Amino acid sequence: MSSLSEQLVGIGFERLAQGAPTVLSSSQLAGELAFSAPKDWQSEREPSWEQLAPRATELLTHRPLLLVPTWQRRTDAERRRAAGPPDYYAEVMAACRPPSPDAVMAVLLPAHPWVSDQPWAAEMRTKIAEHWDILLLAYGTGMLTQISANAESAVVFLRARAHPSPVLKLFQVPRPRPDETAVVKDFERLLHRQGGRGEYGYVLRAIPGPQQSLYFDRFDPHILQRREDLAGFGAVNALGDLFTFRRSSLSDAVLKRGKQLSSPKAPGAVRMIRPRDIARDGTIAPPSEETLWAAIPADQQLAAGDLVLRRMNASVMVPPHGFFTAEVSEEDLPAAASDQVVTLRPIKPLSRPQSRLISMFLRTPLALALAGPRLAITSMEALSALPVPQPDEALTKALDELTSAKQQFKQWEQEAESVIESVFLEKTAAQARARVIDSGRALRLRAEAASLLDDLGHSIRTRFPYPIAYRWRETEARISAGDAQAAYAAILDTAEELLCYIAQLVLALTHARKITLGSVTAIRDKLAGGRSGPGFGDWANVLNEAASSKQLNNLPQAHPLNDIRTLLAHQGAENARQALSERRNNQAHLRRVDPIDLPHAIDVAFADLTRLVERARFLADLPLLEITDVRWDAFARSARVEYRELAGDHPVVPTRTMTSPSNDLETGSLYLRDTDGALHLLRPFLIGRDCPTCRTWSTFHVDRVPKTAVVFKSLEHGHTFEDTSSDARRLLGRIGLV
Repeated sequence: MSSLSEQLVGIGFERLAQGAPTVLSSSQLAGELAFSAPKDWQSEREPSWEQLAPRATELLTHRPLLLVPTWQRRTDAERRRAAGPPDYYAEVMAACRPPSPDAVMAVLLPAHPWVSDQPWAAEMRTKIAEHWDILLLAYGTGMLTQISANAESAVVFLRARAHPSPVLKLFQVPRPRPDETAVVKDFERLLHRQGGRGEYGYVLRAIPGPQQSLYFDRFDPHILQRREDLAGFGAVNALGDLFTFRRSSLSDAVLKRGKQLSSPKAPGAVRMIRPRDIARDGTIAPPSEETLWAAIPADQQLAAGDLVLRRMNASVMVPPHGFFTAEVSEEDLPAAASDQVVTLRPIKPLSRPQSRLISMFLRTPLALALAGPRLAITSMEALSALPVPQPDEALTKALDELTSAKQQFKQWEQEAESVIESVFLEKTAAQARARVIDSGRALRLRAEAASLLDDLGHSIRTRFPYPIAYRWRETEARISAGDAQAAYAAILDTAEELLCYIAQLVLALTHARKITLGSVTAIRDKLAGGRSGPGFGDWANVLNEAASSKQLNNLPQAHPLNDIRTLLAHQGAENARQALSERRNNQAHLRRVDPIDLPHAIDVAFADLTRLVERARFLADLPLLEITDVRWDAFARSARVEYRELAGDHPVVPTRTMTSPSNDLETGSLYLRDTDGALHLLRPFLIGRDCPTCRTWSTFHVDRVPKTAVVFKSLEHGHTFEDTSSDARRLLGRIGLV
């Protein structure tokens, strides 16, 4: 045994059997090899495999036992004569009996009978389960030094069957070249656990039936959680529901015997895609001198959109990777798959984002883990049942946009390369110079514009909703002007209006779902007071409650509240919010910063504001819309909607057009559009109109509700207006603010 395996087995006996074992092994382990027990352990060798089981029972009456049965396989002739399992050890294990209720036996076997779904392996596990409970199952490669380092073995600790059954502990030695000290410590911790997961092992409380294989990933809590998380992409389908599977019989030998091989220039020559041609990055390697060409019938050739996958799974040895998979494109054709390549053909045409996401997923370690035991040859049944994610509308759109961006960048790169290479193609240096400067101007402007997107300030001024973008622009202007008092006040104002705007979104969105937040009570009380409206702390309370509210845990994936809830859930953002809130309170209660300390205070406060705004980047994906016109088509069951997208630091923006399946959109009202394109009404929490004070279009929220009017306050500049109509107060009553 390897030194690590010897340590783990020894610790297993110390903890589970409270004693050193006797080692009972076959005279031959495999071929001409015999098992060599550790030096200090008592060792027995049994020449006949038929006598291993009774001999094991005999030895178990005295002390714990490590059984190492022969790994020899039956010959084909033996299997034909006696219908039994292919391996001798299956019969040995089925015949082993515990001599006493406290008997503990460990068995060293190949991993295969524990991870396989084959009938003989399930039958062996069933017979073992009639007399034994499994305490521990530990997998590892290189356990035996004279057998291939890539061969996976398993040590299983068994104790006489009892009621109730003990928990089952599974452990997997990491590969390659593990940190032995860390592995041993984690193994010792696992043996003390009664639940949960460690670094390399976990405890299984619900014991599966013996018909179910026990490969490590099958019940791993981490893998099961990630499997559930796949639905977050949109939907999950079995691979067999989306593709048909084709296994070619066109081996190199078959092609030679059939005289189908040809040269690449021969008429009708088709390239053979072999495992080596499918690269790790999902591409098909270009033809080389080793590429085979053959005359292949059209019905056996690949088609654009097919996925090709290596049958021989080299990832068995390299856990950080998944399947070698590539998508066939028009440029790869004509081509056919060899016998060691599996072809996945879509049952129905898939969109480009669908096929791209599936191909990327198949190349991940998670796909390999979910496909079943890591066997050398990919099982078609396992592939067919493999769950794969399907992108929802928002992810499809994002993948499409990324693909378009990639193509656009590639085109610009080619344009730039063309301009550079043209330097010496002109007749004179002056002409070449002029061409490079003129032709490269657009490319240089594109690069400059793209680099601005990494500038947070530019992103806020151009992509954030108008109220926030306007406040940010004013803050930057005040800071650059050098007026310290005005700059400091602008920072604090912007922080408060940022929280106010997002809190209004929360109030509108929760009201639409008939969810009432406790923080609304404090806001209602302040509004009813009529003197001073809600402030910094009230908006923060709304956001903190939204972040922790269990009522909001099961929202649809694309619902805006899922992003909004993350704002103050981040400790850094919450710390920044608290610091800015304290500064705001000090400023309001005349505890103002000394002029000498103002420059430093501005730097610190602006850094906190920046940290807060960075966590609110989701606002760029949740545009604020003002609906200007709606025309409903009763026959088409859709509305033609004209709207203004209020993004950036100026309210004068072009009118755009879209269609909507809804016929209840309000002209003149503000809406939030989520990543799925759904519109969420913000009235009366936020309304848009021309300000009566400065005559500028502005966004307003309810600030006070005295007895005679409802006072609305502008997010952009703090101006107010009064609505004395009874309708305004009645509407606020319906939404719970009065």
